[in-house]
Amino acid sequence: MTATPRRVRVTSPQTRIALSRGHRPPRHLPPLPGPGAEDERELAAARELFTTQRRHAARTLGLLALLLFGLSGLLGALPVLGRFTVAGVPASWLLLMAASYPLLLLIAVRHVRGAERVERASGRGPG
Repeated sequence: MTATPRRVRVTSPQTRIALSRGHRPPRHLPPLPGPGAEDERELAAARELFTTQRRHAARTLGLLALLLFGLSGLLGALPVLGRFTVAGVPASWLLLMAASYPLLLLIAVRHVRGAERVERASGRGPG
């Protein structure tokens, strides 16, 4: 019976440095507000902003789901789109490639602008 060679663990210098540090709490996070009227108002404003942002994100996800599932439903309901061709390309492919991606871009731009508007209205965002 032959002895198998001993396995050697190989790590990069960055990994060894990171592992030697251990777990430290992050220093970049601001401390939680303590008791006080000013801190409580700021905390309430931050919670309201977060709620508004979540509502906006949910609307964006709804639009995204409507686009993706609606397009899938349309292609499933109208199989003739797979047989109909434009310049040798099936119309179903054109719908997927030429219609969905610009609409995805519009949804993304609308979401970013809306998120910036929400932050600007709260007085916490850019501009």
